[in-house]
Amino acid sequence: MSKLIEQAADIVDAVRKQNPLVDCITNFVTVNDCANILLAFGASPAMADALDDAFGFAKISGALYINIGTFIKEHESASIEAALGAKQAGIPIIVDPVGCGAIPRGIRITQHLHESAGIDIIKANMGEIMALAGIKAEVKGVDSGGDMAGIEDAALSLAKQYRCVVAATGKADVVTDGERLVRIHNGVEMLTKITGAGCMLGAICAATAAAAKYVGADMFSAAAAGIMAMGIAGELAAEKTQLPGSFRVALMDSIYTVTGAVMRERGKVT
Repeated sequence: MSKLIEQAADIVDAVRKQNPLVDCITNFVTVNDCANILLAFGASPAMADALDDAFGFAKISGALYINIGTFIKEHESASIEAALGAKQAGIPIIVDPVGCGAIPRGIRITQHLHESAGIDIIKANMGEIMALAGIKAEVKGVDSGGDMAGIEDAALSLAKQYRCVVAATGKADVVTDGERLVRIHNGVEMLTKITGAGCMLGAICAATAAAAKYVGADMFSAAAAGIMAMGIAGELAAEKTQLPGSFRVALMDSIYTVTGAVMRERGKVT
């Protein structure tokens, strides 16, 4: 576990050093949040969701983040084009299947992306991961609910099925590549009290995925680094305020201060 935390710390420092370009096709509820969190984290965001630009822009980026939360038809088509561009360029593809536990179309889109170009990291809440794995789970719109027993088996199964890293967020986040599995214990309840924390986390994971190659790390370590960094930022923000409006601002300020040294000091992994 100390080796994973050390590698996660190196990845976070690499984000700030390399300033990777992260191409985002994300939902319009949180597009501004994702752009700002990437800037604060040390990455360079681009919200290139136009169909005509998708293929070419993905090819010049460091990672592609696709969030299907409010997909219209053009976004769906653009995401496929961008994924094909990313595949051709050899850059990581991170998919956040927001709401797929409640809307089956999300599962179909995720499967299409997997079949068309492959996915490197699936980042989702536990209900969404279970839905993608074909296991019934209690969801409320885009949120998980109820008993998430069996999430580790579901995440392992999905990772093997999609041949990718799966990150399932919850009270303790689960990250697996189908063989290795860790639980990350950073984070606070306040992260569930603001809109877009999960979307911002997906963007952060795209930034760490883009930076991983600079320190010889794989997507398993990249996903763990992103989740750990966001969880730590939440903890730091919660030390300043317990009110959702000011917490949102404090979260943005806090992610700006999360360095490798902070990761080594505060990372909690089992």
